[in-house]
Amino acid sequence: MPLKADPTTSQVKHKADKIAEIRSKLEEADAAVLTEYRGLSVTDLAELRGQLRPAGTDYKVYKNTLVLRAADEIGIAADLEAMLSGPVAIAFVKGDAAAAAKALREYAKGNEKLVVKGGLLGTRPLTTSDVDALADLPSREVLLSQIAGLFEAPLSQTASVLEALLRDTVGLVNALVDQRVANGEAAPQPEPEPEAAAAEAPVAAAEEAPAEEAPAEEPPP
Repeated sequence: MPLKADPTTSQVKHKADKIAEIRSKLEEADAAVLTEYRGLSVTDLAELRGQLRPAGTDYKVYKNTLVLRAADEIGIAADLEAMLSGPVAIAFVKGDAAAAAKALREYAKGNEKLVVKGGLLGTRPLTTSDVDALADLPSREVLLSQIAGLFEAPLSQTASVLEALLRDTVGLVNALVDQRVANGEAAPQPEPEPEAAAAEAPVAAAEEAPAEEAPAEEPPP
């Protein structure tokens, strides 16, 4: 029967420290994107880290077993397990997830060895398609500049820009919902119209209210 590793040894302590580090990064990140980096050189990885840094993203390589143990401790192992195969690096995002997704996609265009596998947005799992949809969103800086421009533009132009922004956002959200439904998730149910709900309320109240008793007839004198 094999003996258990001594928890006081430096090797065991090193693993425990790494698991705690990964767990902390997962808990503190606004998003985490898992990628396969098979075939990328040390120079390639350094270049990718440099492109991700302006987006507040730390690109780290850990052993898959340690990542899975850290994920298990915070209850997200089931979301990541399928992605933890092969050489995996994680982009831990603090801030603008759209900017990080854009940087990953742009780098992958020039180096096909980088493969986006999916990830997390908060605690919500992301597929490869979800990460790609994130990359289509305007970055935080672009949104701020567009909003700032609205205060200087005429009202008619402001309304047009707002309408375009809403239309693009709704389109992306609908695309994500369609993707989830295609993957087997239940479609969100629409809420009842306020007018219909208001019309039904008096009917329901009338049905539930007890009928008034007729006054008793007085006996004849």
